[in-house]
Amino acid sequence: MKKLFTLVIGIIAFTLVGSAQQADIPSANPGVQYGKKVDAQGAISVKALESALAKSNDFSGKVTGEVVQVCKKKGCFITLKREGDADPIMVRFTDYGYFMPQDIVGKTVVLEGKGKVKETTLAKLQHDAKDLGKSASEIASIKKPKRDITFIADGVVVVK
Repeated sequence: MKKLFTLVIGIIAFTLVGSAQQADIPSANPGVQYGKKVDAQGAISVKALESALAKSNDFSGKVTGEVVQVCKKKGCFITLKREGDADPIMVRFTDYGYFMPQDIVGKTVVLEGKGKVKETTLAKLQHDAKDLGKSASEIASIKKPKRDITFIADGVVVVK
């Protein structure tokens, strides 16, 4: 009985800490910073990032774009809109040092960090789809790895 009580208390504490962490993430208003302090000066567009990565497999600097998705679990990644029907750019955060609020979708941000073209495994694509709240059938439709742009951001600032 004592073990059961300890287990229940542990689960409750874990749940409360998880809820508090999401509540501690500031709302995505213009000027709000996440991670390292970033300014918009010198930021390039997503299209310019695509062009830079077509010439070189690595990019280091600032990029501005519109957020189209955020991890539903705890804000551990966002995606940036690309032109046409291209899949959005996956953005993760250095050492999972900070997270994004759910209300960041639709906002324009400036990221500073490193981008590259890499292959994402099937398992990782399916995991990310689950974190985005995709249905079981949408997750099951992911059948092969994908080569695409990824970005690791040291910092993010909301610009509008």
